[in-house]
Amino acid sequence: MYPAELVKPMRADLTSVGFEELHTEEAVDNALAKEGTTLVVVNSVCGCAAANARPGARMSLDNDKKPENLVTVFAGVDREATDKARAHMVPFPPSSPSIALFKDGELVHMLERHHIEGRPAELIAENLMDAYNQHC
Repeated sequence: MYPAELVKPMRADLTSVGFEELHTEEAVDNALAKEGTTLVVVNSVCGCAAANARPGARMSLDNDKKPENLVTVFAGVDREATDKARAHMVPFPPSSPSIALFKDGELVHMLERHHIEGRPAELIAENLMDAYNQHC
């Protein structure tokens, strides 16, 4: 587990733009049971989360269509919530960071770490916006 003071600014990168942090398995299940679209960001302390995933997720919200619900779990911090979120992302293997779009509880779009690492945040945002335009 990472110290709270270390991850606080990393959490704020997403909560400051409206993402709700999920800390329990029940919170994850409740969030994904909602009707409509839900974006789930599996946050991480790694460099590609800081440089690519979080900025890309934030930029993607500057779109006419966007998910109705924005949630995040933190890998290495909220273990049970992260494991539960990842269970909803099967058949994709666990990866951090990752970003998933759900519609009415069904996974409809997935960005795994290998889609994020080494790619600019703008490209990640464009990928997500395309998914929003299709599913939101």
